[in-house]
Amino acid sequence: MPARSTRRRSSRVREAASQSSGDEAPAAVDAGASNGNGKAKTTKRAAAKSASDEPKENIFLFWPNIIGYCRIVLAFASLYYMPLHPRTCSFLYSISCLLDAVDGQAARFFNQSTRFGAVLDMVTDRCTTSCLLVFLSSAFPRWAIVFQGLIALDFSSHYMHMYATLVVGGTDSSHKNIDKSKSWLLNLYYTNKTVLFIFCALNELFFIALYLLSFSSPLLSPHLIKGAEANSAAYKPGQPVNTSILKQLFPDPFSAAALEMARANKLDSTVPWILTAISAPIMFAKQFINVVQLVKASRWLAEVDIESRREQGLPKKAKRS
Repeated sequence: MPARSTRRRSSRVREAASQSSGDEAPAAVDAGASNGNGKAKTTKRAAAKSASDEPKENIFLFWPNIIGYCRIVLAFASLYYMPLHPRTCSFLYSISCLLDAVDGQAARFFNQSTRFGAVLDMVTDRCTTSCLLVFLSSAFPRWAIVFQGLIALDFSSHYMHMYATLVVGGTDSSHKNIDKSKSWLLNLYYTNKTVLFIFCALNELFFIALYLLSFSSPLLSPHLIKGAEANSAAYKPGQPVNTSILKQLFPDPFSAAALEMARANKLDSTVPWILTAISAPIMFAKQFINVVQLVKASRWLAEVDIESRREQGLPKKAKRS
């Protein structure tokens, strides 16, 4: 009996010890967890404090982006004057285009290059050029399909190119970072600032010159000297028009349309023709680059699709019966 009672007591002692050790273990785990949470909270507080100490930046108020907003305002102003005031419109539109080079210089000088600024710059370029081409479509109805095609090519090539560079190079890539192995022509076009400026400037100059010719050249715009009245034959290009002739063409000789018709007739077409001849080769080269850009971007996306389908095991081999 004493031996049995001794065994029972020893077993009970063991159970109590195991229970006490089991209760202490979770407590230790909880203590460690609480210590870990405390450390994590302290780390987060320190990170938040350091982040709050850093100066906050407003991307929308960076100098290059402010210049971009000015470009948009000037572009809208040029559109307002576009139907009736060719000189004012051309001046405002040209300033908006020239600021395209200034915002890039400001971005590098202030170290404020951003993705938002790059997209804003590209969208502004595409929209302003398209608006001018829309006007040229109405000014030269016979060539409307050509101008419409240029708008479609411009938008599609740039969108496809930007999307392809993001897919192939990742979010940190830029549409201007083109490897020579992929396309030496696009690499030269986007990496050489001088080449890029000349092509963009002369491309816009060609369309501006066409716009001025729509107000000054009877060869391209016969309606400048041909009216509904028979006496409109006296309305000769290059000479001032008196109000008596304008009365025959317009109900009000001092209306905006009548005054601008007389003003446009005084606009010499020599300079616009010279600008058109100088910028035409570059304009055609720019459209060729747009075609190359569209084709290359399409191939890059197709290569990504092929690689993705291979990883998915596509196309699946047909089972042989």
